[in-house]
Amino acid sequence: MAGHSKWANIKRRKAVVDQQRGKVFTRHAREIITAARQGGGDPDANVRLRSAVTAAKAVNMPNANIEKAIKRGTGEIEGAAFEEISYEGYGPGGVALFLDVVTDNRNRTVAEIRHTLSKHNGSLGENGCVAWMFEQKGNIVIPADGLGEDAVMELVVDAGADDFSREGDVWEIVTAPTELFNVREALEKKGVPVESADLVRVPQNTVKLEGKQAESMIRLMEALEDQDDVQRVSANFDIPDDILQALGD
Repeated sequence: MAGHSKWANIKRRKAVVDQQRGKVFTRHAREIITAARQGGGDPDANVRLRSAVTAAKAVNMPNANIEKAIKRGTGEIEGAAFEEISYEGYGPGGVALFLDVVTDNRNRTVAEIRHTLSKHNGSLGENGCVAWMFEQKGNIVIPADGLGEDAVMELVVDAGADDFSREGDVWEIVTAPTELFNVREALEKKGVPVESADLVRVPQNTVKLEGKQAESMIRLMEALEDQDDVQRVSANFDIPDDILQALGD
């Protein structure tokens, strides 16, 4: 999960800035609306909604905002009609990109994405051009402080997770998509604080970037994730830690 993990660490450090700009609440609200529309407004009976609500609470989204988003999704409150779309394309150096999008205006969104890609040496591709390169996995992040490798291995085995790795000041635990919440609940029952638990698209191969291409790739990721309609961006770049750190500051 090289590219995903390294970029995710930078995003976590930038989370406070995103929260101040309000974009993080918009993104979480759209996910809640979509989840509630598809599977109903009861988090206990709707796994995706439970995930969305948990993620929203993790960034301190007010309960009133969460409840309003659920009601918009179930139709109890009127609002814009959102639809889920995915876009695929390429970044600098042939990096594969998969974008999960929630929008109320498909034409506006695709125009903005195409413009952003073109501006940063990327291009929009046909549906299916890179989807095969990614595998969906559950990804749980827990603090590394006070947890050594042996302790985490025991937790992972007991909880039924697939794998784990150290990424800076956190441990990342990988699960099957269907086991994400079971593993999370098992960890929390043992008193382990969970920073995040999400479904992610893990690249099956990576493209190594350096120099100008690495810089262009990071600027492209920032520009894409800065768009309100884009929920998440998956990419298969591999940029050396020192370069990624310098570009992400």
